[in-house]
Amino acid sequence: MWIRVSESLTVGRAASIVSNQMVCPSTSAGANYRASCRVRSKADFISTVGIVEEELDETLYWLEVSLAAGFISEKDAGGLIQEANELLGIVVSSIRTVKRAS
Repeated sequence: MWIRVSESLTVGRAASIVSNQMVCPSTSAGANYRASCRVRSKADFISTVGIVEEELDETLYWLEVSLAAGFISEKDAGGLIQEANELLGIVVSSIRTVKRAS
């Protein structure tokens, strides 16, 4: 979904830069989550999911920048911001759970 929204951003140099900045962390979050499912230790899991947390947070930042700059509509941004916040909450909760179990 983030990729499709980035394709719909306003045309222009700044919008293009912001679009690229948003796509990189959003796709990285998915790739790192997938990698976290194959780790060999709790420490590796915490590290890999920590990267997911950072990438989701960065995605949120670029969504907020896109919204503030008028590159994306409130309608398009709202659902993505909510989804990213929900995913971020799940990731943070997972990290805390694994740390407590260690």
